[in-house]
Amino acid sequence: MENKLVQKILLTLGFLFLYRVLAYVPVPGVDVDIIKEFFDSNSSNALGMFNMFSGNAVERLSIISLGIMPYITASIIMELLAATFPNLGKLKKERDGMVKYMQIVRYATVVITLVQAVGVSVGLQSLSGRGGESAIMIDQNLFIAISAFSMLTGTMLLMWIGEQITQKGIGNGISLIIFAGIVSGIPSAIGGTFDLVNTGEINFLVLIAILVIIVATVGAIIYVELGERRIPVSYSRKVMMQNQNKRVMNYIPIKVNLSGVIPPIFASAILMFPATILQTSTNPYVMAVSDFLNPNGYFYNVLTFIFVVFFAYFYASIVFNAKDISDNLKKQGGFIPGMRPGENTATLLNDVASRLTFWGSLYLALVSTLPWVLVKSMGVPFYFGGTAVLIVVQVAIDTMRKIEAQIYMNRYQTLSAVGL
Repeated sequence: MENKLVQKILLTLGFLFLYRVLAYVPVPGVDVDIIKEFFDSNSSNALGMFNMFSGNAVERLSIISLGIMPYITASIIMELLAATFPNLGKLKKERDGMVKYMQIVRYATVVITLVQAVGVSVGLQSLSGRGGESAIMIDQNLFIAISAFSMLTGTMLLMWIGEQITQKGIGNGISLIIFAGIVSGIPSAIGGTFDLVNTGEINFLVLIAILVIIVATVGAIIYVELGERRIPVSYSRKVMMQNQNKRVMNYIPIKVNLSGVIPPIFASAILMFPATILQTSTNPYVMAVSDFLNPNGYFYNVLTFIFVVFFAYFYASIVFNAKDISDNLKKQGGFIPGMRPGENTATLLNDVASRLTFWGSLYLALVSTLPWVLVKSMGVPFYFGGTAVLIVVQVAIDTMRKIEAQIYMNRYQTLSAVGL
């Protein structure tokens, strides 16, 4: 049984290694040195943040430069449509309907990827190096076709890798891909920070303050992620007698952060999509809007705060269905002491979930924006966001929980097999 868990972990690591290999496969017909030179000068704006989430694949113009963001954007659109149209929401809840739902998400991903790939390819035509040499080394129309096909193939491969990790490995595949992309940039970020200290651009005390901020942020994330409200549940004597040899949960756990890592990812995807497209334009009005969406600006972070709060409520309403929990509890012969089964129980659960989501959404929004405010006030010449730390810590906690659950399940199967 332990070998099965090891196989799942090795399979997950193997797919993540494949993802990192793809990050070094460039799109044919482009001068990678000019692209890297361009991103070195734009490391603090939307392109720099997009490059961070892709694991530095964008600065190499890899075939996975668009990353998994088109899939996330398509998922956002479908989630909004499912919440708006009841028939689509019903389709998502059915087993066969879920297959059709995921097919629609994949088709939407293809469309979004093609739009973004063509936009990036057209924008690169005006990019040149310091010596005036063009970043495109082949015919421009041919490059657009090759680039769009290559990036579409790369995004489809990432989507397939994410699904394989979710089904056959450990953890959520899409989250782990984003996790691996962010973590891959940590060594270079540490090295760059020490270089700034050595050159005197960052004071040693400022570096200590940044480390304190990071440690405090990680501690706060772990503390809140492990926090939950447990609502006591009682069962009738008949139910307890029928399940005397089984464990019956005597409480309903409601997490402080019901939406997990999804809100900051959704917010980042929505804000980076227009910022990336607008970055390639030379129109002064479009450039002004692009400047407003710069991650170093206050407007961008205010939007991030608002979007994170919105998606926290939105996604919590999807993952936590008080009516279904109340109905299932009633069918199992359970009830909350002092509350009538049915509608009253659902109302209580909704009230508790709403209060917890309020604080959970504020926590997510603050973690996503507060480190930027603090670092901005210190005058540090590089961008540091709480979103990356939030994603890394949450995905790590979620993966460890799933590994722990797999270990416990293997132990129960072993005890069952030997007759204990």
